[in-house]
Amino acid sequence: MTASRPAGAGLFPSTRWTRLLAARDRPEERRVALEELVAPRWRALYVLARKRGLAPAEAEDAVQSFLARLIEGDLIFRADPARGRLRTFLRAALYNHLANLHEHAAAARRGGGQRPLPLDAVEALVASPAPSPEAAFDRAWAIETFERALAALERELGAAGGAGRFEALRELFHFGETTPYAELAPRLGMSVPQLKSFVHRAKGRFRQLLRAEVADTVEEGEDVEAELGTLLGLLAS
Repeated sequence: MTASRPAGAGLFPSTRWTRLLAARDRPEERRVALEELVAPRWRALYVLARKRGLAPAEAEDAVQSFLARLIEGDLIFRADPARGRLRTFLRAALYNHLANLHEHAAAARRGGGQRPLPLDAVEALVASPAPSPEAAFDRAWAIETFERALAALERELGAAGGAGRFEALRELFHFGETTPYAELAPRLGMSVPQLKSFVHRAKGRFRQLLRAEVADTVEEGEDVEAELGTLLGLLAS
């Protein structure tokens, strides 16, 4: 006779997104999860607001009020776990928020979602061509996900004494033209075979970190590879 599983086991796979959905009725836990998972996506939300026609200051206010509503209010209760992905939920939820902004005299500017980088750095994404606001949002989301994984790799290499190598390694993570190994290896005091071995290990670890970032934004494990493929396609486009 097999042991019975605990009630509710397996209903929420262990990702930040599903833990957030599971914590909808626990305000403090929900707030922490939202701040960790949603606030860092400020850039993609801002790009979407700008692509919908808002001026920079208006877009900034709109995103701040949207994040405040998420963190302090009940908007997360509208998330449908069956839809699976944080990216699609936030995109649709921000659209609804923008559509309702005319009902408010001013956007809230309290708590939640501190701007992570200067606006001029984000405006470069706004200015880049995209077939639709949704495409601009998705590409900004993909870039943010890529950079978060790259920052995690940098922290790991720095802790292992490889910070100097990381700066050169970063050149090889660009899509498109990259620095030739024969040119890069002497700068690092390595042979080309040594550099190739180092890069192979680093890229393998980077993919693990990137997959972990993606896994935190989808509901089910089988969705991770599909979402990862989508984001990598957006980065390469």
